[in-house]
Amino acid sequence: MRAKSFSDLGAMQKQLEAQARAEKDAAQARALAEAHRLREQQLFALTVGAVKPIKDGGRASIQTPAPLPLALQREFDDSAVMQAALSDEFDVTSLLETDDTLSYRRTGIGPDVLRKLRAGDWALQGQIDLHGLRTDEARTSLADFLRLAVRKGWRCVRVIHGKGLGSPGKTPVLKAKTQRWLVQKKEVLAFVQAKGNDGGAGALIVLLKGGQGAHSDHTYNG
Repeated sequence: MRAKSFSDLGAMQKQLEAQARAEKDAAQARALAEAHRLREQQLFALTVGAVKPIKDGGRASIQTPAPLPLALQREFDDSAVMQAALSDEFDVTSLLETDDTLSYRRTGIGPDVLRKLRAGDWALQGQIDLHGLRTDEARTSLADFLRLAVRKGWRCVRVIHGKGLGSPGKTPVLKAKTQRWLVQKKEVLAFVQAKGNDGGAGALIVLLKGGQGAHSDHTYNG
């Protein structure tokens, strides 16, 4: 660097002085750090005594295998998928039978299936009570129940949705939503309104596809 004037020469001198001070401070800091390291090393030697490094024995380092993922995650994923599939916007009007109870049978299922459902030809293997639940709670509980029923191979279950007498205007909102949700599930082959002693207008008897499961009654609490 070449100075062009006395002012430049003064600035260069100040810069060099500042650089020299910085180098001196850095050297002092390194000296202090080295002194501290030596004191710590001496203190360790006085406390522990003479030590020597362990020789490498050539042994391999074996890592512990990671635990297998829990089945709970699979159940959570299955439940989430089933809940997402149950839409409130699905139009079931054209899919329901035009009888007094608006029963349902999937394409390929004969009308005799509805008659047998009403007659109780299939023993109830499980049930869920959605009565009194909010829409989101009912949707989630029904999705979980259907997942459980399919895994257990249940063929005939009861879904209690209530008659809507406690709803504003005494409109059976949950009843219509339950029908809409059930129609969207491929596992549901048919459903009819329950007989009076099985819940009447406040419940549905649902036929599911799958293998035979246990015939004992099972109440699902969500």
